[in-house]
Formats: sequence, structure tokens, C-alpha cells
Amino acid sequence: MTTTSNNEPTLADVIQKLDKLSADVERISNKTERISNKTAKNSDRAYRDNDNLDNSYKVTQWLVQLSYILMASATITVIITSVLRR
Repeated sequence: MTTTSNNEPTLADVIQKLDKLSADVERISNKTERISNKTAKNSDRAYRDNDNLDNSYKVTQWLVQLSYILMASATITVIITSVLRR
């Protein structure tokens, strides 16, 4: 007569564990998808922020150039005016 140990899992135990593992995998898959979506949104936001920063840099450069041009124009105007008055 052969006796089996009570410690061995039955087919029902294996199916139950497989169902639990399947549910865990599904849950992890859903979390991974949400993280992927958030990463994509953050990436898009980073590109927009980079574009905004680039635009701000260009505007700042343009304003600096404009200020130099205005100062040069004013200086030239003062010099020409003082030379022509003499």
C-alpha cells in the first residue's frame, strides 16, 4: 500500500496558485501601462518646456540686440548732432 504525504499540492492547489499568479501579472501589467502613459505625458511636457525655454532664450537674445542697437543709435545721434552744431 502506498501512502501519499499531505504536504504535496493537489491539482486544485496548483490551479489556485496559477489563478493568483495570473491576477498578479494582470495587476502588474496594468500598473506598467499606467506608468508608461505617465512617462509619455511627462516626455511630452518636457519637450514643451524645452520649446518654451528655447523661445524665452531667443526673445532674451532679441531684446539684448535691440537694446544695443538703440544705445548705438542714441550715441550716433548725439555725436552727429554735436558735430553738426559746431
